[in-house]
Amino acid sequence: DEQMMNEIEALKKALNPSETLFVVDSMTGQDAVNTAKTFNERLNFDGVVLTKLDGDTRGGAALSIRTVVEKPIKYVSTGETLDAIDLFHPERMASRILGMGDVVSLVEKAQETFDEDEARKLNKKIRKNEFDLNDFLSQLEQIKKMGNMKDIMGMIPGMGKAIKDVDLDDESFKPVEAIIRSMTNLERVKPDVINGSRKKRIANGSGTSVQEVNNLLKQFGDMRKMMKTMNKMGGMKKGLASLMGGMR
Repeated sequence: DEQMMNEIEALKKALNPSETLFVVDSMTGQDAVNTAKTFNERLNFDGVVLTKLDGDTRGGAALSIRTVVEKPIKYVSTGETLDAIDLFHPERMASRILGMGDVVSLVEKAQETFDEDEARKLNKKIRKNEFDLNDFLSQLEQIKKMGNMKDIMGMIPGMGKAIKDVDLDDESFKPVEAIIRSMTNLERVKPDVINGSRKKRIANGSGTSVQEVNNLLKQFGDMRKMMKTMNKMGGMKKGLASLMGGMR
């Protein structure tokens, strides 16, 4: 309202800030553009911070605001914590709007999250076919630290549109984590020892079903077989190159 705008104008004159940033909720669509225009006319701010920005059509708000107020978008936020704030990269946002993903941001997030020494140890275990459910659980925890799962998946080329209407968040990991945490250390290291009675105990302890336990064990078994096959092909790099070659 007018009184609020007058107060903000007076505040800016009194403080004389070196930089003024306008923070806007990108989910409000056209309202975000109109609000940015009004505030810019009164305050002549220096840049924009877009919040609640994911990889779908809401990215269009960035284009509209930039065009209308002719001020740079400096930061974007995809979550509620400080580590969810990032510099705005126009070329990456354009790729995400077009459904081409944002691999650069994905790699940067991974580099910030994963410990290099731990990655070496994990690679060594994979080469020796010693990757177990303890390692799998550890990797899940690392992935969760990267941020909102839907935002991360949206950075993968071609995934943005595919997961647009999918309810995907950290809650999706909870059943898997609960199942693994309900296992003994022996069962995590040697899942082959998990028989029918053990599966029932694990299901009861994790609040899941025996079928869900079976599904996890099968998926993990398939993963280990793939790792073993790639090692036989001459190491992870050679195996990956071979798989990529088969996709041409």
